Amino acid sequence: MPSALPPELKPCELFDLHRQIVPYVDSWGWQKSIVERRKALVGIDTDTDEDHSDTLIALQHPPVYTLGNGNDEKFLNFNIEDSPIEIHRIDRAGQVTYHGPGQLVLYPIINLRYQTKDLVWYQRSLEELIIRALQSAFSIKASRIEGLTGVWVGEQKVAAIGIMCARWIVYHGLALNVTTDLTPFQHIVPCGIKSRGVGSIKQILQKASSGRELNDAELMDIAYESLIKEFAEFFQLSLEPSPDLHL
Repeated sequence: MPSALPPELKPCELFDLHRQIVPYVDSWGWQKSIVERRKALVGIDTDTDEDHSDTLIALQHPPVYTLGNGNDEKFLNFNIEDSPIEIHRIDRAGQVTYHGPGQLVLYPIINLRYQTKDLVWYQRSLEELIIRALQSAFSIKASRIEGLTGVWVGEQKVAAIGIMCARWIVYHGLALNVTTDLTPFQHIVPCGIKSRGVGSIKQILQKASSGRELNDAELMDIAYESLIKEFAEFFQLSLEPSPDLHL
């Protein structure tokens, strides 16, 4: 009896800017433009649509705080009118978080009609691929914490997740602290969670190796390659590198 053919992989345009520092407003504009274009291909009340290709953007940001649509200013340890760095209110779910150099940000723009139409499932899926990537690339044992969103190593949060959905097209995404300077997290209560701290891959690896010096660029490259591999395998996507964002 012949073996079953593997499922056909859905195409996913990949914009690899993981070594670049991209202003937050630029990436937010890209996402909104892509989502609006793709919403036009999706029927409002039907499961049939013409939106057959997903998108993944990988990059870093300059220092910036972002406030989700559930934000509460009590989680800021400063006056919002006098922020120490750039700050933006945005349309993702959740509370305040920090983005900055050394943090790998992935913005998947995925049509969940071709996956599973369940936002909780999607968030758990992002957590799972991060956990797999940390294990395979760095032998770091990461986990979830019941009732919280994100990925943790012990009591330290190493990856944050925040999403938004329009007609089952999800956007925003995940942020993994690779070599991030964690100092700006001290000015906020990250994601509104007071009882636990924040960590980075570099910090964890240095502690495990008694302070051995590590190459930041190499760590970022390894994290990127591992994450996009796990991302493509988990969601059954064929990543197709694109030289620039056609917006």
